[in-house]
Amino acid sequence: MASPAFDDYLKTVYAHTEWQDAPITPSQLAAALGVAPSSVTEMVKKLAAAGLVSHVPYGAVRLTDAGRARALQMLRRHRLIETWLVREFGYAWHEVHDEAEVLEHTISDRLLEGIDERLGRPRFDPHGDAIPDAQGEVDREPFVLLADAPAGHIGRVLRVSDRDPELLQQLEDAGVTVGAQITAPGELPDGAAQAIWLSA
Repeated sequence: MASPAFDDYLKTVYAHTEWQDAPITPSQLAAALGVAPSSVTEMVKKLAAAGLVSHVPYGAVRLTDAGRARALQMLRRHRLIETWLVREFGYAWHEVHDEAEVLEHTISDRLLEGIDERLGRPRFDPHGDAIPDAQGEVDREPFVLLADAPAGHIGRVLRVSDRDPELLQQLEDAGVTVGAQITAPGELPDGAAQAIWLSA
């Protein structure tokens, strides 16, 4: 039942609730994946039949335990590859997402384990997203979205969304990287407040 399309859907459903609590709707899923709503309807039916998601018509899409385990496996691959590309090949953090999307479906488990070991078993990828361990465990500290942080809140940048490569580049130019300390709201490029998570 190996299917890159299945895996991309599962990753997207998981990632939607990774940094906030509201479950993803089919229309949000379609927008995130850049596909037609009718395609989402068909794929969600297949995922539900495979026991990977639960869904009622017009309702949110949620992962089952099996779906969550598979999503975490794929996120582990994706995020380790992103980290590998940055550390070993000199990629910038705004360049790695698309490359990892391709490689995550092709490398063997043996190579993935070798990459993890070579990198010293990193806990976070270049954007601050947690890398699940081989057992699917995720380690993350309390956080707040910059847009929701009270004025004057001082926090370390825990995560920057990788959705917009241009914004990533602007933030890097402004010295805003994972681990940097900033004070809310900060003078940052447009869109940054919805793309940066700080330590709570």
